[in-house]
Amino acid sequence: MVYKTILAIIGAATPDQFLKQAAELCHLSEAHLSVLVVVMAAPPPIGDYAATISDAWLEEQTEDRRKLEAKITSSRDVLSGLASGAEVEGLYCEAVWAHSRIARRAIYADLVLIGDADIIGRELRRQAIDSVLFDARRPVLLVPKAAPVTLMPRKIVLAWDSSPDAAAAAREALDLMRGTDLIDIVMIEPDADGVRQGEDPGTDIAAYLAHHGVKGMVDRIVADGRTIAEALQDRAAELSADLIVMGAYGHSRLRERIFGGVTQAMIEAATIPVLLVR
Repeated sequence: MVYKTILAIIGAATPDQFLKQAAELCHLSEAHLSVLVVVMAAPPPIGDYAATISDAWLEEQTEDRRKLEAKITSSRDVLSGLASGAEVEGLYCEAVWAHSRIARRAIYADLVLIGDADIIGRELRRQAIDSVLFDARRPVLLVPKAAPVTLMPRKIVLAWDSSPDAAAAAREALDLMRGTDLIDIVMIEPDADGVRQGEDPGTDIAAYLAHHGVKGMVDRIVADGRTIAEALQDRAAELSADLIVMGAYGHSRLRERIFGGVTQAMIEAATIPVLLVR
């Protein structure tokens, strides 16, 4: 996929450095940058004390809108000399409506950039990732704080488990993989059951990539007591990889939030950029 329209979702407190990073990414990729500043409103007061606190709630709304407008203005100023034609829009809504409103904007992007919790805020980050992956069905590029990010990676780690989501991620990243120095197809303790992953796990996806002119190295790793996410991150660090590519939420969001999962662990603790695809 050649990314020509990139959406960056930010909050009112997102540092300017993230915007500069997004602008540089789009400049090098010859892509158009759109920025969506999101501020989620507190729900209206209800119950016996609604009348008592309604004034405070209205004042909070006024302040939130002021912060939103200020961030839109400052973001335009930051981008004015960095990204020609960049668009900055604002969204103010209650959390219950955030999913649909963010998704409505994300469907017009090839790729959505989302920073870590320090960059965007924990609640907005969760809402943004879910709405983009599940509602808009667009790929998400997670950008950890202070991590370099590029759409011309030299070394890529492809997390592979023979699932449809992993296959979708591999297809999404085909253009990124061409011209790289290394594609490491990482499998964490695969089961050679001859059914789901085949008797020689990883050779199927390596053959698929080869048909597209991409040479991948199958790397079967023993976890040694680590979680799958930890093993992936360790391998990426060993290779000095620029990007991890993986399918997202093989299990339901609710199950991953309650019991944990690879996607949730990577979202929470990514140290290099991660391309999530569903």
